Amino acid sequence: MKFKRKINKFVEHVKKLKGDPNFIAAGMAIGIFVGITPTFPFHTILAIGLAYILRASKAAAAIGVWIGNPLTIPFIYMGSYKTGALILGTSIPFDTKYTTFTELTKLGLDATIALFTGGAIIGILPAVAAYFITRRLVKKLRSRRRPLTNNQGNPAS
Repeated sequence: MKFKRKINKFVEHVKKLKGDPNFIAAGMAIGIFVGITPTFPFHTILAIGLAYILRASKAAAAIGVWIGNPLTIPFIYMGSYKTGALILGTSIPFDTKYTTFTELTKLGLDATIALFTGGAIIGILPAVAAYFITRRLVKKLRSRRRPLTNNQGNPAS
């Protein structure tokens, strides 16, 4: 039941976003992508900055970073590290207690590079999926809106 409430809250946030579906979807994709990278204390700032530069919805980008939260970050960071280490051929022990950028830098440059590389790689697919899902969701939600009516209950011209 709690999960359903969170989904409804998310949909309400999306309904309130201004702009065309592509603008909103691009912002959401940016937010999801940044939310998967190991930049935890800077997620929102980075996502809004990228949305500004890429002319996407800054509000949607801020919502999208919610994918990276205290419950998901250890799993995201572990996946990011393993992916990056595999691609770069790095072999450094990783502990899930490292959940902030500052703590990650204590592991050393090789581990940090592996985390960023892996985060960027595994962030691509969810970001692309978020773009198409969000665009479709926004279009669907907006098509459900009732047409405006005048005082007599007739559709406005």
